[in-house]
Amino acid sequence: MSEEDKIIEIRFHSRGGQGGWTASQLLALAALKEGKYMQSFPTFGPERQGAPIQAFTRISEKPINLHANVYYPDVVVVLDPTLLGPSVVEGIKKDTVIIVNTDESPQEIKKKLGVEDNVVWTVNATDLAIKILGRAITNTAMLGAIVKATGVVKLESVLEATKERFPEEIAEKNIELIKKAYEEAVKG
Repeated sequence: MSEEDKIIEIRFHSRGGQGGWTASQLLALAALKEGKYMQSFPTFGPERQGAPIQAFTRISEKPINLHANVYYPDVVVVLDPTLLGPSVVEGIKKDTVIIVNTDESPQEIKKKLGVEDNVVWTVNATDLAIKILGRAITNTAMLGAIVKATGVVKLESVLEATKERFPEEIAEKNIELIKKAYEEAVKG
């Protein structure tokens, strides 16, 4: 499969109410702005706020004819570090990039997940969100980290999608948060 035919599959791990699916949707919208094909969908039903959920994004240069959950992700994004465990590493490949909201180093996360060969990025999205938004909503911060870690879409596209999705005042704060997380994400 050529690079142009490749579908980038991203799996988000979060809890209900943390905005995991919103992050998935914003990433997909950013891809659409770049003329790419995309899908965004959650896997949850009547879960209550705080229950673990997963959301998925697919991005490709070509039409996507796949209609299933993401079982072998290219990128795994963890919005809530309390979810670090077997479900995060399920189906990962040697080249799967893992991006975690944590105050721990990428090396500590590698050890915790048992993924010495994978590239791990970390950003303290909770701390940044509290400082900028006044709340521990980490979804947009993680978008900044995703863009820095993968380049799957351009930062400008994510900022545009965010500006369209939220009322002006909320969008401005989230844009600031995305940029700060982009700056502070570290690779290990």
